[in-house]
Amino acid sequence: MELRDRVAIITGASSGIGAATAAAFGREGMRVALLARRADRLEQVARDVRDAGGQAIAMPGDVRERASLANLIGQTIAAYGRIDVLFNNAGLGRLGWLETLDPADVRSQIEVNLLGAIEATQLALPHMIRQRSGHIINMVSLAGKIGMPTYSVYAATKFGLAGFSEALRREVAPWGVSVSAVYPAGVKTEWGEHVGYRRRAWRSPMSLSAEHVARAVVGLVKHPRREVMLPPGARVVVWLNRLAPQLGDWLSQRFVRIEREWE
Repeated sequence: MELRDRVAIITGASSGIGAATAAAFGREGMRVALLARRADRLEQVARDVRDAGGQAIAMPGDVRERASLANLIGQTIAAYGRIDVLFNNAGLGRLGWLETLDPADVRSQIEVNLLGAIEATQLALPHMIRQRSGHIINMVSLAGKIGMPTYSVYAATKFGLAGFSEALRREVAPWGVSVSAVYPAGVKTEWGEHVGYRRRAWRSPMSLSAEHVARAVVGLVKHPRREVMLPPGARVVVWLNRLAPQLGDWLSQRFVRIEREWE
């Protein structure tokens, strides 16, 4: 599929996977609308898109605020006249033992990771249905397939996003709209600097770069599929977890150092 002049929206676009995907879309000659809270970082990403050969508009905002999402969709239509791709990439992680998590962090993860994606899709979908075309891509995570210690709330939001993706894919297919879910293992971004839990030690042989994931997203836009897992070996891990959950329990203890301090 030729991507030049196609229109894409990216949430969580100021860094990491969002920024890398924006630049990759720019190299394809796409027109992108970018949303994130950090205005200065967002403007730099927009410049990177233009330097790469694409077009970009930057709209500072928060996916937890429906008004921000409505403005994003409205400004995209005003600037470009259509929406071909919605990449629900914004994500927040706060890891830790469930009883120790700040209730505000619990709520924020649900609002950003799940409700933000649902509301952005709800607002963009009518335009795609009118076009009889469009592609919604949800950044899930391997945590949407496998639950691990200290990931309880984060995994809950990602399992929810996985279910949303599957049901929506079947719901909107008659209107020519595709829905894809992306399941990367660990990605080397600043996300890991803000998870808030320093005592756990997760030793993953499947760490990816943001650029690696961005290439996969571009590939999905060109050739839509229901899901992609990264790296390819992750699918084996997911299969084993489903087929032998007791083995999954043992491996979670083997690869995550369990340290709990009781008062």
